[in-house]
Amino acid sequence: MIQIDAASRLPPFEQLRQQLVQQIHGGALRPGQRLPTVRKLAADLGLAPNTVARAYRELESDGLVETRGRNGTVVRLHDDDTERAAVAAARSYVETVRRLGVPDEHAERLVAAALVAAAQRPPGD
Repeated sequence: MIQIDAASRLPPFEQLRQQLVQQIHGGALRPGQRLPTVRKLAADLGLAPNTVARAYRELESDGLVETRGRNGTVVRLHDDDTERAAVAAARSYVETVRRLGVPDEHAERLVAAALVAAAQRPPGD
């Protein structure tokens, strides 16, 4: 179940993207499973189709889903070492912030800020 929080600082497409990532990594969405069409999901969530399309594009760019034209968008299979290492790092982070008592929304903002900071650093720094 996906919920969009209109009061969140995260834009709706990012909220949707993050929830789909969680469902993919958590196993709720399985490799090969078809996602709802952009129009259907947009209508279900009360979002603009372009918002859902952007989330799907981001997921595809991350290699988590694959768009197959008229056959829709499906979850991709990820069994490589990089993916496993990234999932392990994410789980370790979650365990650490929960142990510290950091609320989930704040933990997500910390990661988002770290990603932005990393993207702004010159390569090799």
